[in-house]
Parts: sequence; structure tokens; C-alpha cells
Amino acid sequence: MRISIILVVLVVALAAYVRLAPTDPAVWHKVPRAAEPGNAATATSFLAVRRIVAPAPEVLRAIEQRALAAPRTTLLAGSVAEAMITFETRSLLWGFPDYTTVAIRGDLLAVYGRPRFGRSFLDVNRARVESWLETLGPLTAPL
Repeated sequence: MRISIILVVLVVALAAYVRLAPTDPAVWHKVPRAAEPGNAATATSFLAVRRIVAPAPEVLRAIEQRALAAPRTTLLAGSVAEAMITFETRSLLWGFPDYTTVAIRGDLLAVYGRPRFGRSFLDVNRARVESWLETLGPLTAPL
């Protein structure tokens, strides 16, 4: 019985930490530099780079609208004027946070998704990034 109580307390403590741990935007409001369009994936992140064919503010506004329409997604840092925006998306059950940063450098749009906790993102970030990019349609050039 004691072990059960200890396990329940540990699970509740973990859940509380995942949901309530403070987030430092300076840590997550970054995107790797990319020189060419394409995709790059690791066990913990997914980076998609596309060439834009529309004005940068128009592209960022479109992706911002798409991101904020996604369930459990909020703005963490940045703005269209800054040419870089970071969003936090939380998982439904546990509330694990993932961070997705979109940035425009010259004529390249970089969309970088990664989890805060864990070593494997189980393609959740890749699916999110690709779904956001699909909504841009003619604003980006195909790969």
C-alpha cells in the first residue's frame, strides 16, 4: 500500500512540475541558422527551411494565425515585426511543452520544433511543423 501511495505522489509531482515549471523564453526563442531549403531531423528536433516567395510579414502572419489556431498553442516570444516568433504547444494529457520557432532570414523561412522534456519526440514536432507549412501554400517555394 505504501508503494502505491508513493507512486501516486511521484506521478502527481511529475505532472505538476511539467505543467508549472517556469519557462525562460530566452532559452527557447532561437532557431538554427540554415543556408539552404530542406529538412533536418534529430531524435529531439525537426527543422524545416523553405524559400519564401511572398513578403516576410505576410508569411509570418499566416503561420502565426495557423499556429495560434492549433489546440493548446500559445505565443511564447517574438513577433512578426521581429521576424521571429516562438510558440509553446502542450500535449493533451500530461501538458508536456514543445516549442516551435519560426524565423525569416533573407528569403528563407525556418520552422524549428523541439520538446522541452524527453529525448524522443515521436514525430509530433515534425507533424506539427509540416502541418503549419502546408497552410502557407503559395507563400513558399516547393522543395
